[in-house]
Amino acid sequence: MLQRALDTIRSGGCLIYPTETLYALGAGAFQPEAARRIMALKARAQGKPLPLIIGAKDQLSQITGWMSKTLDHLARSFWPGPLSILVPARRDLPAEVRDPRGLTSVRWTAHPLAARLCVLSGTPLIATSANVSGHPAAARPEELDRALTKEVLVLADKPWPAGGRPSTVVRCLGTDLIEVLRHGAVSDEELLKAGFELVAAPRVGV
Repeated sequence: MLQRALDTIRSGGCLIYPTETLYALGAGAFQPEAARRIMALKARAQGKPLPLIIGAKDQLSQITGWMSKTLDHLARSFWPGPLSILVPARRDLPAEVRDPRGLTSVRWTAHPLAARLCVLSGTPLIATSANVSGHPAAARPEELDRALTKEVLVLADKPWPAGGRPSTVVRCLGTDLIEVLRHGAVSDEELLKAGFELVAAPRVGV
């Protein structure tokens, strides 16, 4: 099944796979047609970009050429793990993974299978929750929406996702100053303990 999943990614297909938090619906990060299909399958609003994961720190350079001391501090403190960071996206990434400012959300996944998919396929992956927008996210195979599982390959191998809250999403504002755009699996207390100053984002969603 792993080889079939890798073949799907390399050929521009979509699949469902486990991450450390929830099951993800994804594809290769540089596949615009697959990104558009994911948006359609989820009925996701056009102004809501698709997040990305990497399986090793060196894959970050495939997503962004931007670096900062705060980004490095966040990565050393919380990666691999459920902290997503907004970074300026490379221009060859599909429009569906970039917001109007040219930013994309990325995390180094802590899930061994998801990380292996990234590394063996040689590409970061789209990793949006495997549910139709407005429906519950899934942490167990039986919770997956049949409207999605009948359309794409499902890789439901263990370890299953931990469930609970999705990844925390942050944006770097200055030296160890970050804006929390979505509260999630990494708590404010953990961010503060690691030495960051927090700014809460306006309540407009992520």
